[in-house]
Amino acid sequence: MAKLPPDQQAAVAAGAAAPRQVIGLAEAVALIIGVVVGAGIFKAPALVAGLTGQPGWMFAAWALGGLMSVAGALCYAELSTAYAHVGGDYHFLRRAYGRQVSFLFAWARFSVIATGSIALLGFVFGDYMQRVLPLGDPQAPWGAAAYAALAIIALSWLNMRSVKAGTFAQAWLTTIEVGGLVLIVFAALFLVAGGGAPPADPAAAAPAWPASFGLAMVFVLLTYGGWNEAAYLSAELLDARRNMVRALVLSLLIITALYLLVTWAYWKGLGMAAMSRSDAVAADLLRAAFGAPGAAIISLVIAIAALTSINATIIVGARCSYAAGRDWPLLRRLAVWDPRRGTPANALRVQCAAALLLVLAGAWTGSGFKSMVEFTAPVFWLFFLLAGLSLFVLRVREPATARPFRVPLFPFVPLAFCAMCAYMLWSSLSYVYSQSLGGWNAAWVGVAVLALGGLLLLAAGRKPAAA
Repeated sequence: MAKLPPDQQAAVAAGAAAPRQVIGLAEAVALIIGVVVGAGIFKAPALVAGLTGQPGWMFAAWALGGLMSVAGALCYAELSTAYAHVGGDYHFLRRAYGRQVSFLFAWARFSVIATGSIALLGFVFGDYMQRVLPLGDPQAPWGAAAYAALAIIALSWLNMRSVKAGTFAQAWLTTIEVGGLVLIVFAALFLVAGGGAPPADPAAAAPAWPASFGLAMVFVLLTYGGWNEAAYLSAELLDARRNMVRALVLSLLIITALYLLVTWAYWKGLGMAAMSRSDAVAADLLRAAFGAPGAAIISLVIAIAALTSINATIIVGARCSYAAGRDWPLLRRLAVWDPRRGTPANALRVQCAAALLLVLAGAWTGSGFKSMVEFTAPVFWLFFLLAGLSLFVLRVREPATARPFRVPLFPFVPLAFCAMCAYMLWSSLSYVYSQSLGGWNAAWVGVAVLALGGLLLLAAGRKPAAA
């Protein structure tokens, strides 16, 4: 009992089921790596290479992305250890800004952020599975959508069985995913050792500051995105006060090292010019090293990477809906916790259904992945910024709260993180403009769905749900 946060102790005392601390450090690290290391690292390095133009600036962008992510992780480590709660960001926003803002965030998580991420990752899985094992016509959009729907249903069912089943699958999927990244590095070493690597790029004076460096950072930070989901595990993490900091920092150090190694492999194996022109840089590298079988292998690796991120997002996404259901009578059915399986059962079911609807919408538009990216980005960065600012608000409003971990170099580290979030919010509305949902700009459709949450807030009423 003493290991649970006070509100969950009260729920247990009253006979209600509540989350238990069952997730270990290794499982938490696997979850974070699984959320972050998705399809982006197989695509974004080519875009970053083209935007930076020089190896030095390219590697600087990836190193800076890791540094800024660690800064954000330190902010979340303070919030998660001081306010451990299954609701994660939802709980931080509720304490800092009140119930109305937290409700809008819960709505955004359900309708845009989590479900949109699950759908877009489903399309990544479907696109690559269509190359390896096509359903009907390989070019037919319904094939990728069918694979996406099957993956979402299967992984949602797995996580409804038990939290251990979901985290066990996550550990194995993450192992295979990281193995795929190691294979990319090996392919570059194989080319270099065999003399098959391209000649060195002609030397050129590096510009003082690449004109497109800011846009390159947009893709870099999107590829690093997702580590904040660890906050949703704080109520279920063993020895959370120590392991939360360890899980965040350790996972991001591993991710940064992997990203730098994989970027080096692309550069060494293909050369800067070919790398920046590639539409499928990982497949091109494996094809150069091992021929057509290599390209097929990397397609499977990317599909597994997408599955890894889908599974992790399903695990953490449903926990925000569960927390909101505890606070609002309108959403009380989401606050059902299965004590035998250790899962938010109804929240998982509803999340699965909403993600499937977005898969149908993406298949209807014919550009599922890109539409989902633009649909989710602005809303995601808006609330990420508010979560960063909540650190300052809560330090002022609740100075007596015990903080087992405090952000070093305060306030400079949190300010740098908040500045990054503000820039990404602006960029997500400035640079994404090409995709549509139902004839409307996808990014602004996401903003409109968030505004719809204001109407639901009126219907939700003012009286909080009983514990």
